Amino acid sequence: MKPTELTGVIAEHIAAVNARDTDAIMATFADDAYVNDARREFAGPEAIRRWVAKEMVGDKVSIEAREVIDHHGDTIVRGAYDGDFDKANLPDELVLSNYFSVRDGKIVSLVVVFNQAAY
Repeated sequence: MKPTELTGVIAEHIAAVNARDTDAIMATFADDAYVNDARREFAGPEAIRRWVAKEMVGDKVSIEAREVIDHHGDTIVRGAYDGDFDKANLPDELVLSNYFSVRDGKIVSLVVVFNQAAY
């Protein structure tokens, strides 16, 4: 794994999330994309749009990229999340790992994980 810069459609995605722009966020996804967030899977544009509208834009989520790693063509973005979501039982600074797969300039999969410290 090597550190890299936030570029391309992933940079566009993070900027659109931070702008709370549902249409711009949706424009970063392929038509057959899926998202897995908190062990819940959203497949296809209708399900992803509902998730974006309620849990990203609706909860006023912002992401501050802290680390960007290229891993065999996929990109891992560790980002500090903030917003109006329920923060009960979460750390003061919530850092989530976002695992992006991109094909033909669009996000085909996004998995968002709250990782625990390893052994």
